[in-house]
Amino acid sequence: MKNIYSNIYKNSQKNLNKAKNLLMKNHIVALPTETVYGLAGNAYKKAAIKKIFNLKKRPKKNPLIIHYNNLNDLKEDAYINSSFLKLYYKFSPGPLTYILKKKKKSKICPHANANLDTIAVRFPKHRDIKKLMKKINFPLAIPSANISSRISPVSAGDVIEEFGKKVKFILNGGRSKIGLESTVIKVSKEIKIVRPGLVLKKDIERVLKKKISFSKKMNKIISPGMLKKHYSPGIPMKLNCKTREDKAAFIVFGKRYKKSKNLFNLSKKGNLKEAGKNLYKTFRKIKNLKYKKINVIKIPNKGFGIAINDRLKKASN
Repeated sequence: MKNIYSNIYKNSQKNLNKAKNLLMKNHIVALPTETVYGLAGNAYKKAAIKKIFNLKKRPKKNPLIIHYNNLNDLKEDAYINSSFLKLYYKFSPGPLTYILKKKKKSKICPHANANLDTIAVRFPKHRDIKKLMKKINFPLAIPSANISSRISPVSAGDVIEEFGKKVKFILNGGRSKIGLESTVIKVSKEIKIVRPGLVLKKDIERVLKKKISFSKKMNKIISPGMLKKHYSPGIPMKLNCKTREDKAAFIVFGKRYKKSKNLFNLSKKGNLKEAGKNLYKTFRKIKNLKYKKINVIKIPNKGFGIAINDRLKKASN
């Protein structure tokens, strides 16, 4: 299919250099990651960070995740501890975000981390973004490429749907492999999972060789994904439904459902990773079909299902 959008660019050296030049001039570009697509800007520059917040209509108290190419690049901005290193060598690059103590001499723009004494950092795995990050000498602040509280984008086309041509450069890296945002973990004296994702609690415990817990309530927002309303298609949503209400889109999971007009199956195989990958795509499809309400069956609350249920709960608020 021919690309009819002049602001979507395929991966090539020429286009990566174009993205690099835009970023160096404090412009914002949309980039693919393995989790979802993001809006990227120079994390050291107030002008770039301001553009991200304005584009997304994002509350200023909601910090951004800062993306680095490797561990060496992080050392100027954050304090590194042994628990972080154990997790880094096992899970990074990949879908795990770390909340670390920010160094006083860090050049991270204070607006990017909501003036906190911590920063959320991640090392993305997607090959296109890694190629780009090797070309620049600063980290990238990259929240999801959507209007704040709306559905996260998992394709270049989704970014167009959110912003049209307000974002001048969108790098097309194909559909996001995971489709849900990263696991976020606070790594300090107290280790807690702030947001569930594909990297599971049991896997983290295995690496650290100790029990950890989910953070149920925190006094302040220290990471993305902590707002009560998030990931929303903007349609009333009812969870844990056994049957479908009249005229509702019905999101289901598993083999026992036969194909029908109002039914949207996240995974006919009953595979939670596939369901997570399909969740935002399904939300967007239902929204575009103009349904007025959504019913969702009960999703198993285990493994990746914990992250799916987290997103469903926040989308239904």
